[in-house]
Amino acid sequence: MKPLYVIALCLVIGSGCTSVTVDEFKRGNANLEATDSVVVLGRRHSSDYETEPDLVECIGEEIASGSGIKVIGEREFVDRLYPWFEPRLAPMSIRSLHRTAQRDDVAHILRNYDIHYIIWIDGHTETTNSAGSIGCSVGPGGAGCFGFGTWDKESDYEATIWDFDKGQVVGKISADASGTSYMPAIIVPIPLIARVQNGACEGLGTQLRKFLKPDS
Repeated sequence: MKPLYVIALCLVIGSGCTSVTVDEFKRGNANLEATDSVVVLGRRHSSDYETEPDLVECIGEEIASGSGIKVIGEREFVDRLYPWFEPRLAPMSIRSLHRTAQRDDVAHILRNYDIHYIIWIDGHTETTNSAGSIGCSVGPGGAGCFGFGTWDKESDYEATIWDFDKGQVVGKISADASGTSYMPAIIVPIPLIARVQNGACEGLGTQLRKFLKPDS
């Protein structure tokens, strides 16, 4: 009976069920001036995975939402500073960032943006388990499907906050999200999708917003 209860709940809320855990490690207090900007970038230096651009964009929007924090878009920032923030050249430490920033062309753009914090997002979302099956057929009375399927997804992301002005890492925030999606099918399949990546975005973005601007 438990799966039926879960399905009924998902039908009410229109999606699968997701849980999110957020942890924070803080080494300093944020100090954003009205003219300061932040940029959110995704790590893509590993061949094993890519931190999804849509997740990075979502976190930036969540930080900016209702806070007055100026967030520079990842694509705009990377294009303006090409090739210094492309995967093969992107700084892996704040020390290497400052070496890159000694270039006159890079320093000029960073000054124009008034960059105070660079936030690196590292992680990915993956499907961890699936079960069940759905069969569809066409007969004299029409077409239809019958069955039941589920699949689990997990998101694991970490945000590292670099204070460009002070030249140090001031904090790290991680978000772990997991959820189960359901696909019951009685004639027509009805997907009930767990918004796992959205949950990770909201959890990370909200905590980053509080970190950068505690009074927002």
